[in-house]
Amino acid sequence: MTDRNQTAFRQRRSRARDWVRRSWNPGHSEQGDLDPPDDNAVVHCGWGRLLFGHTFDSAETLTEAIRAEAADERDIAVYLNDPHVLLAQAPEALFLDPSHTFRLDFQRYRPRRDRVPGLFVRRVRSSDDAAAVNQIYAKCGMIQVSRAFFLNHRVSRRIVHLVAIDEASGAVVGTVTGIDHALSFGDPERGSSLWCLAVDPQASLPGIGEVLVRHLIETFQTRGLAQIDLSVMHDNEQAIALYEKLGFERVPLFSVKYKNPINEKLYSAPAPEAQLNPYARIIINEARRRGIGVEIEDEDAGLFTLVHGGRRVACRESLSELTSAVAFSRCDDKAITSRLLKRQGFRVPEQREVTDDEDDEAFLETYGRIVVKPAKGEQGRGIAVDISDVDDMRRAIDAAYGVSDRVLLEEFCTGDDLRLIVIDHKLVAAAIRKPASLVGDGTSTVRTLIEKQSRRRAAATGGESRIPVDAETERCISLAGYGYDSVLPAGQHLAVRKTANLHTGGTIHDVTPILSPRLALAAEEASRALSIPLVGFDFLVPDPAADDYVIVEANERPGLANHEPQPTAERFVDMLFPHTIDRAARPGGQRMTEETRHAAAR
Repeated sequence: MTDRNQTAFRQRRSRARDWVRRSWNPGHSEQGDLDPPDDNAVVHCGWGRLLFGHTFDSAETLTEAIRAEAADERDIAVYLNDPHVLLAQAPEALFLDPSHTFRLDFQRYRPRRDRVPGLFVRRVRSSDDAAAVNQIYAKCGMIQVSRAFFLNHRVSRRIVHLVAIDEASGAVVGTVTGIDHALSFGDPERGSSLWCLAVDPQASLPGIGEVLVRHLIETFQTRGLAQIDLSVMHDNEQAIALYEKLGFERVPLFSVKYKNPINEKLYSAPAPEAQLNPYARIIINEARRRGIGVEIEDEDAGLFTLVHGGRRVACRESLSELTSAVAFSRCDDKAITSRLLKRQGFRVPEQREVTDDEDDEAFLETYGRIVVKPAKGEQGRGIAVDISDVDDMRRAIDAAYGVSDRVLLEEFCTGDDLRLIVIDHKLVAAAIRKPASLVGDGTSTVRTLIEKQSRRRAAATGGESRIPVDAETERCISLAGYGYDSVLPAGQHLAVRKTANLHTGGTIHDVTPILSPRLALAAEEASRALSIPLVGFDFLVPDPAADDYVIVEANERPGLANHEPQPTAERFVDMLFPHTIDRAARPGGQRMTEETRHAAAR
């Protein structure tokens, strides 16, 4: 850069600082001149570095710093009034982040008068907290941070890691990180910033994000700081609505990032498969990562073909050509699945096909509590659970006939709904599925709470999960003594479905590390009994770490995206294209070894 250009850059930086002072702290003019911040200020946040662009002495220096980004991290150069100048230094390496910058002047902030029930916020304290935060990051597709980084900053005032805790369960359900600019680089404007706001997509408590943001704001406000900034993707409508509700305003400042695989989707044109659902997209992303070609056949149906060398494999989401038509039919018909597994010695509930006569009522009388479900169907459609009344049974049968021309009655078994993913006859992932439930706030009706939760679940799952407002939901609500127009008391939990399917608003919680080896072995042997290379089994278990079970169903096209961070897509592509496996980069992870499973089962 010439001396003339360097002088111009410094002048622009000076004007930017002056504008920032005026807009952030109008009272500063009465306090005298402010000392400039540290030069070339950089703060490492665990997932990468924040480079405070307005503190760098030249565009060349800032560009060189951005180019020093570490592998598997994501750096962000912030507070750039003239990002085009920076991009001109290295257009092949840098790109303009498609995010808006929002700022809240603490003089405009108004604290909430009431307390959100069921939640409290504190700092990250332990390795367990760090692991919980990373699980939320993984579910939200964010870069995970080393546990050591969290623990090293437990008492830091410069970097503040907060977690939201569900009072009832003690679980971490959200997290946010804040940076104190005054302590980080001597910021004379007494600023701060918010990063990594993430809420567990499975959480049923409302208002978690707002509680975390307010707590961070008030933490920095009590330190005498003047404002807080944040960066948010331009199309994240839910987050923008929250920030505007709290008084944030958009400001003309920009960010620049380094072109790397993590950021690729931000600077490259949308891929042809952009409109595919999450279950197809997770497989396609893994295939592309390995250099496997993808041919999209039908976006709406999730149909695509993977191509590598002379090998082609057609897929519909996780259903591939490797699953034979006969194996498909074994799982597609729930009655056949049950009979085949029972003959092989697996534990299954008693079952009969509806005949619309008094034998149906006799079955109900024998077992007292039953399940009514279509013989064929998926995504929980037409299933009614825990039926104990004849009239309810008849209504449920009519609803099930709307899905399939054959309907089954099944013995109701208690226990947690456990989904086991078996790929190539090896257990890959295990998760407990929980039915949709609400938590009251004392002012909203059940219908309003359902609508709010459905919006959150849809946003977290790419539109795949919503709570139906139908007769089955109404039945479950009425069993608890409420109606759609009832106001649910603050802190009151209400289960609004009996089935735990994701598509009817259910949530899914990974239990792979604690799964009983006997359950893993049962799932693997059941996959061999059905001769199916990829399957999702639904078990009912008293405890995923114990050995008791019944197998309820087998799904020939399970959603692999529901089980992150377990390597379901990786193992699926391993099976289809074993010659693309990078063994050095693919440790066994949390899966049990075959020897461990068989030893535990003996």
